[in-house]
Formats: sequence, structure tokens, C-alpha cells
Amino acid sequence: MQRPADQLRRVAAVAGKEVRQLRRDRLTFGMIIGVPLLQILLFGYAINFDVRDIRTGVVDYANTSESRRLVSAAEATQIAKVVRIASSPSELESLLEVGDIDLAIVIPHDFDRRVADRRPAAQLLINGSDPTLEGIARRLAQMPFGDDAAPIVRVFEARTYYNPERRTALQIVPALTGVILHLTMVLFTAIAIVRERERGNLELLITTPVRTVELMVGKILPYVVIGLIQASIVLLVGAWLFDVVVRGSVFDFYLASLAFIMASLVLGLLISTIARTQFQAFQLMVFTFLPSMLLSGFMFPFDGMPRVAQWLGELLPLTHFVRLARGIVVRGASIGDLGTDVGALLAFFIVFLVVAVLRFHKRLD
Repeated sequence: MQRPADQLRRVAAVAGKEVRQLRRDRLTFGMIIGVPLLQILLFGYAINFDVRDIRTGVVDYANTSESRRLVSAAEATQIAKVVRIASSPSELESLLEVGDIDLAIVIPHDFDRRVADRRPAAQLLINGSDPTLEGIARRLAQMPFGDDAAPIVRVFEARTYYNPERRTALQIVPALTGVILHLTMVLFTAIAIVRERERGNLELLITTPVRTVELMVGKILPYVVIGLIQASIVLLVGAWLFDVVVRGSVFDFYLASLAFIMASLVLGLLISTIARTQFQAFQLMVFTFLPSMLLSGFMFPFDGMPRVAQWLGELLPLTHFVRLARGIVVRGASIGDLGTDVGALLAFFIVFLVVAVLRFHKRLD
């Protein structure tokens, strides 16, 4: 019969071996510290439901001291931040469609008379594609305005664009395409080169005339088709179960998806040149997935994040695809209207591909 002391020694020996292995595996050791630090910083600092400084456009037909005081009062609430002065409501609607603003204030010519009559004196146009943002913007509709003796409780008449029913599915489904594509595309390609190394297939590649760029492109081409199939599945299921139809061009949506798929695939290739094992590749994928999901505007309003978090979010491909997907599907924008985000995805693709090619060496060591 085995003695408990012998069993404990064997358990301690195995545990000691595992600790030494973890100590030699610098990537895993770094993830042990990095993942909790990343999550506490993201959730504690970057994620903020108290959205402030919503990008706002203004049309002021009255141009009086009272109308200017209304705009100042709206900014004083810290909900609105005026970033554009437009010449007409149609210009404001165009800015809402392309995502340059999320809130618009239209002040009519007879604003002062409406104020004197104690009735709604201005119009508030709200981008309703994000229900959380829309709910916060509607606080302005209850903003007091007037003299101290008889303040007007409801100076604004609010109008919600794109999602008047405030359906969460309209916000989630288009952006969910990007989350799914990021998770699968990065994971598939992150283990591609690592798997070749672990199985010894790099020995065969050494004897072939295949160049590094050709190897990289050949690795990602099949997954481009898979990614487009996944995007189609999300669109079909979204339309069938959640009544989320594409208001813009379906072709534009596929072009945006293609740009994001390519950026995600080469990010996975870059990870595969860093990781030495498939487990490490999976760890690095998770390490990039968490900030992408939390800082892209998929789950939390982008405008509610601190400025530093927004800068970091701009460095993530998913942030730009979320804007593209919601712009095309929900607001009916064209891909030309959202050219900045398309250009960002193409830039990510080029940079990641160049770095991955430079890091990859077609040799066993």
C-alpha cells in the first residue's frame, strides 16, 4: 500500500516540473500577469456607460442670443459636444448617415417666439443605431431652459433616426459579423504556421521554390472564402430571425467584410510568427480579442470611452468594421461615405502582412 508521504512527494515533483516549465515559457508567464491587468484596466478605466461629449451638429436659423444660449446649455450638460455647424437639416442628416455626428440640433427662425410661448422650440435629431447612445441623448429633451421664474421643461422635440423602436438587434447583429470574423479568422491563421512547424511540414517547404509571400498568401486565400460564407450566414440569420435587413448596398457590405477579413487573417499570420506552439497562438489570439471586443464600440458606446481608450480603439481593425457594418446595414450609408474606415482596414492589411513576412523564416529553427 502506498504511503501518503510518497504520494505527496510525487505530486510535488510533478508540480515543480510544471512551475519550471512555466518559468521557461515566457509567453505563458506573461499572459498570467498580462490578462488580468488588461481586463482590470479595460473594465475599470476604458468602459464607461456614462457617455459624455456626444458628437453634435447644429443648424441655427434664429442666430439670436437665446438660440446661442440654448447651444451653450446643451454643451454644459456634458452630453453634447458641438463639432459641426451645418447650413441645413439635410446636411445634418447626411452627417448622421455617415457617422460624423450622432446628435443634431435644429433651431428654427421663430425660436425666440416659441420660447416665449413656452412650447417646444427646437428639434433634436438622434442617431438611434446605438440604443444606449440614443437613451442618453434623449436626456437633452428634458433639459430645462428659460428664465428662473418659468423654466421650459421640454425645449426639444426629439426625433430618432434609423432605429425608432430602439431594437437592440439592429445594433448587435451587424457588428456581431465582425466579432465572429475576428474570432475565427485570427484563430485559423494564428495556428497555421505553428501547425506546420509542429508537424514537421516546414522541412518540405524548405526544399520547394515557394517564397515567403507566396506561402503567406496561399495560407489565407481559403479562409477568405470561409469568412465571406460566415458573413453571409450572419446576414441571412439576422434577416430571418431578427428582422435586420441591409438598408444600404449588400455589395458594399461584402466589400467591407472582405477588407476586414484580410486584415484579420494577416493579424493571425503575424501571431503565428511569434508563437512557438498552438497553445501560445491561442493565448495571443485571446489577448488581441479582448481589447478588440471591448474597445471597438461593439458592446459599449465608443464616445463614452476616455480619449486614450479611443486612440487605442482606432488601432484595432474591429473598430473600423463595426462602423462600416452599422453604417451600411443600419443607416444605409455607402462604402464611399465610409472611405476612411475602409482605408484603415487596407492599411492594417498591408502593415500586418509586411511585418509577418519580415518575421517569418522558412527554416526549422
